[in-house]
Amino acid sequence: MPSVRQIAEEIVAREGGYVNDPADPGGATNHGVTIGTMRRLRLDLTGDGQVTVADVRALTRAQAVEIFINHYFVAPRIADLPEVLQASVFDMYVNAGANAVRILQRLLRDMRIEVAVDGVIGPRTIAAARAGVAAAPGHIADAYAIARRNYYYALADARPASRRFARRRDGGKGGWITRAEAFMAPRFHLTEAQHRERTASWG
Repeated sequence: MPSVRQIAEEIVAREGGYVNDPADPGGATNHGVTIGTMRRLRLDLTGDGQVTVADVRALTRAQAVEIFINHYFVAPRIADLPEVLQASVFDMYVNAGANAVRILQRLLRDMRIEVAVDGVIGPRTIAAARAGVAAAPGHIADAYAIARRNYYYALADARPASRRFARRRDGGKGGWITRAEAFMAPRFHLTEAQHRERTASWG
């Protein structure tokens, strides 16, 4: 099991450097950290009294790693979840915020484990997650990763501008899908044909 820091460093490496994609609702982003996050954390790196695109550009990889560890792993209490779930929930939290927790909570409810779907990791969610691992120790990590993949497909179904994150121009799997599948056993990966069938309605 990689350390939290190793996971954060892998996320930063995968996210890449500065981008400001109009199709990405997160806006200006550097090393996976959005301008919205930097404003929420009041990270005025240029010292001009405001957080702007210039501050996003100035963010270093090391600073991004610390932001992910402190604000996307420690603060939301992902460390209190069973270890088998931590890496995937952490990675998803960086990508989707509290929706990462909601996906887990919905999965637990599908397993008939009572828990609120509120996006918050509290004592009841921690207890429910432990119950889920006890009920399906060899399967829950894969089930969560599959639920992540389903979330991405559903998001792209509803938001055409986001489809290019789920499907490449050549029709193959986009970054969202490969990201989710990185956290599941290969036997649960969709084939290219299955992926193309799933996205055929997008035109």
